[in-house]
Order: sequence, then C-alpha cells, then structure tokens
Amino acid sequence: MTEESGSAPPRRGRRLAVDVGDARVGVASCDPDGVLATPVETVPGRDVPAALRRLGQLVAEYEPLEVVVGLPRSLSGREGPAADKVRGFARQLARGIAPVPVRLVDERMTTVTATQSMRASGVNTRKGRSRVDQAAAVVILQSALDAERTSGRPPGECVEVGA
Repeated sequence: MTEESGSAPPRRGRRLAVDVGDARVGVASCDPDGVLATPVETVPGRDVPAALRRLGQLVAEYEPLEVVVGLPRSLSGREGPAADKVRGFARQLARGIAPVPVRLVDERMTTVTATQSMRASGVNTRKGRSRVDQAAAVVILQSALDAERTSGRPPGECVEVGA
C-alpha cells in the first residue's frame, strides 16, 4: 500500500459467489485477476446437505481464494429471518470448505438488478428462474470485486468457522 494511491494492489485469485434462496442457490465465479464475474450454475437448494456438498465440489474444482455469500438485508439495512437463514447456511458452508474463507456481503437489490438486466436482454424471467439466481450471484460477486478494488480491503465480513 502506498501513501499516494491509498489502496493495496488487488488480491489475485478466483472467487466464487453464492446467492442463497429457498429453492435454488445461484453460483458465480470470476477470473483469476478478480475483474469480471460470470455465471457458473444453479444448485437445487431445498436439500441443504446436497447443496452444501455440490458447493464443496465447486470449491474443489475452482480453487477459489474465497467464497462470497450474499446477505439479504432490508432497504434500511436491518436483518430479518432470511438473513438469519443465510448466516446459518454460510456457517455450514465455511465449516465444509475450511480453510477457504467465506465472506458475507450485502446483497440488497441484487435479484431485482439481475431480473431487470435479464428482461432487458430479452430473457423470459419466469422460464429463466435458475438463470436469475446465477445472475444474482454474478451481481453479488461483481459488487464485491468492485468494492475491494475501491477500498483495497476484502469485502463484507468473514464467517467464523467456529461460530
């Protein structure tokens, strides 16, 4: 970190992002330079142990620097039952993929942004729900990458494995 720039060079390494929903879990990845997020797949989410197993396989395949999980908050920033559920899911994921860190980042408006962007490109969002989940994960990851590039610090809060 230099005094002039005010920020550290970006950390090099691929990241995965996860958008946790009741029915599906969207997954996105980025390039090793942490510049561009792209969709990976949608994991069925109703069977949580199976979803966690699949995410573990993706972590083994992609070898990410970290996994970023979108934390749903209300527009006022408060956390409700959905955030509690995601925090629990993130703790289980962190235990399953340790020592790879899991970070929670604010995901306000990501599904809305993803849906609008898909509509604008002509995708029927009713037929493309699984793609909406992937697109939301892309928005979460791109926001996290941009925030890190701006601040010079990893985004969000790290999930403690013992928590």
